[in-house]
Amino acid sequence: MLPGLRAIVGAPQVLTGAQTAGYSVDWTGRFRGEAAAVVRPADTEQVAAVLRLCTEAGVPVVPQGGNTGLVGGGVPLHGELVLSLTRLNRLGQADPDSRQVTAGAGVTLAQAAAADPDLDLGIRIGSQDSATVGGAIATNAGGTRVLRHGPMRAQLRGVEAVLADGSVVEHLSGPVKDNTGYDYGSLLAGSEGTLAVLTRARLQLVPRAAQLCTVLAGLSGPAEVHDMAQRAVREVPGLLSAEYFTQTGLDILTSRAGLARPLPRPAPAYLLLEADGPAALADLAELTGEAMVAVGETAAERSRLWACRDRLPEAAAFFGTPIKLDVSVPAAQWVRLATSAAQLVAAADPGALVVTFGHVADGNVHVNIVPAGPADGRHEDAVLSFVAGLGGSISAEHGIGALRAPWLGLARSPAEQDLFARIRSALDPAGTLNPHVLPR
Repeated sequence: MLPGLRAIVGAPQVLTGAQTAGYSVDWTGRFRGEAAAVVRPADTEQVAAVLRLCTEAGVPVVPQGGNTGLVGGGVPLHGELVLSLTRLNRLGQADPDSRQVTAGAGVTLAQAAAADPDLDLGIRIGSQDSATVGGAIATNAGGTRVLRHGPMRAQLRGVEAVLADGSVVEHLSGPVKDNTGYDYGSLLAGSEGTLAVLTRARLQLVPRAAQLCTVLAGLSGPAEVHDMAQRAVREVPGLLSAEYFTQTGLDILTSRAGLARPLPRPAPAYLLLEADGPAALADLAELTGEAMVAVGETAAERSRLWACRDRLPEAAAFFGTPIKLDVSVPAAQWVRLATSAAQLVAAADPGALVVTFGHVADGNVHVNIVPAGPADGRHEDAVLSFVAGLGGSISAEHGIGALRAPWLGLARSPAEQDLFARIRSALDPAGTLNPHVLPR
């Protein structure tokens, strides 16, 4: 097997033994595996040849992008071969007429966003300097501008992908109106590498924000946060982001990461709003009224305020290996979720550290937990069962992966899971691609 792989991609691009260590653990450090090998193809043809060889040999494959996932979906937990796509890093020239660009799967989101000085990618996530286009599509990444531009699926205008048997499918011309058959690109978005390996994508770009203003408001709790965020959606035409966090997370960042306190006094909850346009500052000032606020108009000021939100995924890790849950509920239930998350965890595991933050206007809360007791599923069960009871999703952004697989039944019926399995069987009958993620 190894000689065949080396013949396809070149011996230096087939890693074994200790060389695979960085590819075998996720960003949180919670999920660790051992790769049979790591193969780093340079183009679509090499991806196709590798998959053809692995399928014929019965070797399971885990596709991997920037390895910034948080649920173990891109880690070889069962000794699979890792197919690293970071060398597929060619970025085409942006088309200013269609406002689109074609990017290889290994292009980072930051690189795609910089394809044209007047255009931007609609997705903004904290790991954009290392997260790749292929991985972001495979997990249907969201981030802080979903309320304006939608998740990664909404940025897709076409894909090139390789099936497990080595067949290449490609539809990259990018017309906005195209009803010539199944939208398989949309199907692959969020599929977590289980249906095909994405190699290139045609991405829709958006006009680059030119007059950004950021406001951080200290508020009395989630109810006031939610009310102000809903008003912002209705009343601020240039609104891009509405982000929530609490004093617990901020205290960790100021004491452990050296961040300066953004406001003169602590507050139970915080709402970070960002808008674009000539009236952005006036609109946000009118919205926040008499609330305690900090305003960022320059890039440096805005960066300082955003650090309070962007660095929160690191906060819990100062105290241990976190369990990272990202969940969403209907908008009317968001306050219940935001106020109950820490209580639910405390009831299941007294003494556990809980850091919550999220995207208010799209019903999302990230619940980061450092257990005090055994990490035996009690924390996930408490939070995910509650969310399902509210009619929400047990995975808003990160995917199912290994972390949430036991709870998929809370969100998807047996009939739906059977449909998933039938789709997988049709596209990958040998079960080569990421076989331990999602039902087969």
